[in-house]
Amino acid sequence: MFRDLLSEAYNAMRHNRRRTTLTMLGMAWGIATVVMLLAYGDGFGRACSAIFANFGTKLMILVPDRTSMQAGGQKAGAPVRFTLEDVDALTTNLPQITHITPEVSKQANVQFDTRTFSFEVTGNYANVKSVRALKLAEGRFYYMQDQEQHARVAVIGSDVKDKLFSGRSALGEFIRLDGLSFQVIGVLTAKMQEGDDDINRVIYVPFTTMSDLADTHYLNSIWFNYETTEYEKLEQAARGVLAVPHKFSANDRRAVRVFNLMQQVHQFEIITLGLKILLGFIGTLTLGIGGVGLMNIMLVSVTQRTREIGVEKALGAQRGHILLQFLAEALTITFMGGALGVVLAYGVSLSVGRLTLYSALAKHAEGGDIRLIIAPGTLLVATVILTAVGLISGMVPAVRASRLDPIEALRYE
Repeated sequence: MFRDLLSEAYNAMRHNRRRTTLTMLGMAWGIATVVMLLAYGDGFGRACSAIFANFGTKLMILVPDRTSMQAGGQKAGAPVRFTLEDVDALTTNLPQITHITPEVSKQANVQFDTRTFSFEVTGNYANVKSVRALKLAEGRFYYMQDQEQHARVAVIGSDVKDKLFSGRSALGEFIRLDGLSFQVIGVLTAKMQEGDDDINRVIYVPFTTMSDLADTHYLNSIWFNYETTEYEKLEQAARGVLAVPHKFSANDRRAVRVFNLMQQVHQFEIITLGLKILLGFIGTLTLGIGGVGLMNIMLVSVTQRTREIGVEKALGAQRGHILLQFLAEALTITFMGGALGVVLAYGVSLSVGRLTLYSALAKHAEGGDIRLIIAPGTLLVATVILTAVGLISGMVPAVRASRLDPIEALRYE
């Protein structure tokens, strides 16, 4: 029976080739639009993820400030200063922390040969590579042994290499930081850099060695990444741990400023979801226009084949048989047009390539641009939408055909 239905649908479509082709193109255009819009939404989500991954997603930065509330016998406005004891306290009391590092930084005069520039030099533990999602272009990062041995080694950013060495290899060379000699052991891959951000103009040295350049007793900040989805509770817990030794209220958000990237990640996830829903809705409306065209053509087909329907019913065809006959024809046009639309969408996505997004604002930000990659999930959603539109568009003419009175149908001219 199924084969007979397809055969009848094919014969009806072949009899009206031009009309069938135009209807099929309308459905193809609609489904191609749905697929491309959904792919754009997915690409936007992937671009946002790449931007945040550039800095590390589950990352928290604690920066000391001044109290804004009276607590622990101290007046508001008292300065908060971090030490290594705070790093140990956080590590002991917060098991969610995976890597943690203190940071002390300063602007230093950096010299190589006859070239001198002012760059930021920062002292961290060796695990800062994981904390700040740093990637090496060449060489290696400093190890814990380097820190224990107070080694004067440095890992430089990509812009530092370009300005100091002008295309030469930097590995093994010695640079002078405020007059002290450091050996370059690694060069970092360029990170996304927006505006005046100097993220690629940073020189990393072991925390113990930083004491040769600056006072490391008080820390500029504490960085750590973590393994938990409850980042807001972790932030509050971190304040609570630091509030006790520094005698400030755990509710005093000014005493310790917390930069939590997961808050921004969560906000962009909501924006991305809303964008996907909106684009899917727009695509569905576009496909619905093709569905209206299909419904119109099928209604015309029912009118033209009224006598044929009357003959089939006179020969014993049931209402369900007539309904399935026209519904099969509508779905055949729908899915053939859908297959053509998917091919069209793939062709467009491959030809378009990369769409500018974050690279318009930042350097080295090609990873933050949108790429129209059609995922299997996108095809599944598009197929569901296509099936729904095809069923709705084909059901109305099919029901009308199945309800025709055979006597009136045979008398139709």
